[in-house]
Amino acid sequence: MAESIRILVTDPLAEEGIHLLKSENQVSVDVKTKLTAEELLGIIGQYDGLVVRSGTQVTKEVLDKAGRLKVIGRAGAGLDNIDVETASKRGIIVMNAAGGNTISTAEHTMSLLLSMTRNIPQASATLKGGKWDRSAFMGVELYGKTLGIVGLGKVGSEVARRVVAFGMRIMVYDPYLSEEKARELDAEPVARIEDLFKRADFITVHTPLTNETKALIGEKEFALMKKGVRIVNCARGGIVDEKALVEAIRSGKVAGAALDVFEQEPPANKELLGLPQVVVTPHLGASTEEAQVNVAREIAVSVRDCLLGKGIRNAVNVPCVDPEVLKLIEPYLKLIERMGSLQAQLVEGHIRAVRIRYVGEIVRLELAPLTISFIKGLLTPALQESVNYVNAAVIAKERGIKVIESKATEAEDFANLIVTTVETDRKTTQVDGTLFTRSDPRIVRINDFHVDAVPSGAMLVVRNLDRPGMIGRIGATLGSKGINISWMTFGRKDQGGDAITVLNLDQVPSPQVLAEIKKLPDVLDATLVKL
Repeated sequence: MAESIRILVTDPLAEEGIHLLKSENQVSVDVKTKLTAEELLGIIGQYDGLVVRSGTQVTKEVLDKAGRLKVIGRAGAGLDNIDVETASKRGIIVMNAAGGNTISTAEHTMSLLLSMTRNIPQASATLKGGKWDRSAFMGVELYGKTLGIVGLGKVGSEVARRVVAFGMRIMVYDPYLSEEKARELDAEPVARIEDLFKRADFITVHTPLTNETKALIGEKEFALMKKGVRIVNCARGGIVDEKALVEAIRSGKVAGAALDVFEQEPPANKELLGLPQVVVTPHLGASTEEAQVNVAREIAVSVRDCLLGKGIRNAVNVPCVDPEVLKLIEPYLKLIERMGSLQAQLVEGHIRAVRIRYVGEIVRLELAPLTISFIKGLLTPALQESVNYVNAAVIAKERGIKVIESKATEAEDFANLIVTTVETDRKTTQVDGTLFTRSDPRIVRINDFHVDAVPSGAMLVVRNLDRPGMIGRIGATLGSKGINISWMTFGRKDQGGDAITVLNLDQVPSPQVLAEIKKLPDVLDATLVKL
């Protein structure tokens, strides 16, 4: 008799999810919450599947002990507690349930917005303390005010739909959103986030926490805002700089803040918690009965069916294709996803259209997964764990991004070539890639320049003038900071004219080093790319 499939659940999961996991006879489920790290290391090798929420840390050490593990399911969107890179290297599929808590988080955003504007928690505490003090809690109306929404994904869109009922004007900033899609929600899109900061009466953020969004709202941003602005954060701790927020409230620039997430949880900033203008909740955005049931059901079915060979859903590190097809296209999947990520970090403005052209022998392969991989790579730098191989195309469509695919059988300069162009409201960027061997992906063109770049790790893309000594100055600047160059390529159109230099670096340069390079003679611009 075949050995049963074993699944371990290490965080509290709604009973509906547990029931779905146990609904197949060949599946056995162990629910062991509150395991210590040592206890998890001792038993993880016995299981084929692991289901977690945010409490269990699935580290490299855990994965090194997980000899049987085939799939990890996260009941929720965030993947901060899972080492996805190590899991991918070990062939372990990582899944999440990103959409199950959308309504819950949108409604909690509204709850915080209303509680902040009418001082509800403070008034409730005072009255329960035996005081009747109406004059101390003068509020403000939402009607006629402008709400600035940073990130118009699923949650941001649901918030936008709700505030319309309160008579609010909506302004949105989202580099992946078309103007047409924003207008459908009666929202005014802005090309620069600074414009939103200057004009909004209320600001709510709905973005993942990335290197780009960390401290997205800090001292400089508060300085741009209206006096009396109010801030809501139900997304991720760290997007709003807590120290800068405290100072902005004390100075009178910010009239109030409503926070569900914090830089450190439980929050360590006692100054912030002590301010009477601040309304706080302990990360309750997804804490509704309905949301917990939704994510539990979604991840349970995904993990169970994956282990039973019934298909892959909601995977963040593997496309949903037949295993035999995957073997053939896997090197191209890695290449084209990195090309998408490179494009995302090079483009400027709101993305309107994506064009992918496949040239040569590659057209004989199944191309749909490659196109999806490119879209995932394009969206991930901004949307992080909320985008996967299943929903990437849907998210692009929701944001009004047109995706156009074409192919040509006659090879040009390479036996196989993938040509990608991304059109925004400002310009069009082109990145071409190929495989020299199945394990040697290369970027062979960036815009008008032919290059030979390795799409991996930290890359510095420099636009410069073709002048003697220019590359030496860049190398000397990096070297003086202890940053080693592992690979370099150079492209130009005409001698002495515009050129491009692409450097692969062993260390990630700081913003200060990047600023120093931008100031070098003959350097027009420099962009740090992380792949």
